[in-house]
Amino acid sequence: MTKKKSKISSAAYKQLEGIVGPDHITDAIEDRICYSYDGTKQKALPDAVVKPATAQEISEILKVADAGEIPVTARGAGSGLTGGSVPLHGGLVLDFQRMNRIVEINKVDMLAVVEPGVVMGHFQAEAEKQGLFYPPDPASADVATMGGSVAECAGGLRGLKYGVTKDYVIALEIVLANGDIIHTGARTYKSVTGYDMTKLLVGSEGTLGIITQITVRLIPLPASLRSVVALFDDTNQATDAAMRICEEGIVPRALEFMDGPAIAAVRDYIQVDVPAATEAILFSDVDGADITTEQEQNRICEICTDAGAAETRTAAGPQEREKLWEIRKSISPALYKIAPNKLNHDVCVPRSKVRALMRWLDAVVEEATVPVIRFAHIGDGNIHVNFMFDHSDKQKAEAERLSKKLFKKVINDFQGTLTGEHGVGNRKSKYLPIEIPPRELKLMKEIKDLLDPKGILNPGKMFWP
Repeated sequence: MTKKKSKISSAAYKQLEGIVGPDHITDAIEDRICYSYDGTKQKALPDAVVKPATAQEISEILKVADAGEIPVTARGAGSGLTGGSVPLHGGLVLDFQRMNRIVEINKVDMLAVVEPGVVMGHFQAEAEKQGLFYPPDPASADVATMGGSVAECAGGLRGLKYGVTKDYVIALEIVLANGDIIHTGARTYKSVTGYDMTKLLVGSEGTLGIITQITVRLIPLPASLRSVVALFDDTNQATDAAMRICEEGIVPRALEFMDGPAIAAVRDYIQVDVPAATEAILFSDVDGADITTEQEQNRICEICTDAGAAETRTAAGPQEREKLWEIRKSISPALYKIAPNKLNHDVCVPRSKVRALMRWLDAVVEEATVPVIRFAHIGDGNIHVNFMFDHSDKQKAEAERLSKKLFKKVINDFQGTLTGEHGVGNRKSKYLPIEIPPRELKLMKEIKDLLDPKGILNPGKMFWP
């Protein structure tokens, strides 16, 4: 990070200080460093960090930013994996830690209203106390904020059965680049009044507006939850078992896969009770009525055994379940035992193409000169492919080469998509033309220009410069 001239004039800084108070704005270097990176390990220093408490304060902040053409990057917990909250062009970072209220959980209307700084896991726990369920479940739910999850349209383990964030957000309060406060959507189960601005803004990564309030629909909390873990000596057997489960009509709450190198990384990270010969693990959860989950748990065990599983393990209680899932939840930190850097891609293909993609990746693993690790929300075709590399230019170039090769294969041969849940950020922006045709890409840019004509909202993201 090189020292650059601040994009915020002393006059603008004083205006911002007047809006939020001197205790809620800082340009101290030690504070700015804390807001300079996210889960990608990229670094770019903001010129100042502001901690607003209300939508009105954000409106006033954006009026100052708009007048001075100051870049503005919204930030939740900084857990994103594509650079979405990294302030590439400096300017202001908006920290939402003061906007952390659960405004309402309404059991009759089965909805909730939250501010963007609410931690997702905390909100889910509060909803469950009332017998309600908010299904989106990214791995970082214990730290990720609701604002960040909406900005990225987070998915997670439960996407197979319940969908992703955009399937639950029904209304938003947004501050536009010029400071205007707008409201989209409705509190009702149905609303087709006008264009669906809510869906446009979910997943827009802070490039179209700043989220200040979120209304989500909730569903009843399932009565029963059971788990199965199956160990395989062959990757293809695990893939086939996963597809057979889905083809039989079972819709698991979660259906997860991890390969041999991922298992080895976790084994080196924590103590795990998994035989050395295990080359793949399939994790599954089923939920619903107690009698149904028992039947589905038993049938999944049978399918996995028929597909060649060396062993199946089951859990009905929460403690047993947590023990079974510990291996899967330890993957991300464990990968850094292999190499200090990674390109973590979350490509997604139709379920009918999963077997072909996994077999093609077998060949990629064989020819790659950097470690390749796979884990997946395999039931919905969302495959996480990790190219690990050291600090050398040679290994980084190899990881980039393999990334482009993966994206082209997924789009051109498997009718898939570049990103199922992590978003575009700046990590995938240069690859967007592989998937998005020129006319559609031009239309997206025109929408951006309409809502943010000066380009101050999270510049450098979504579209390659």
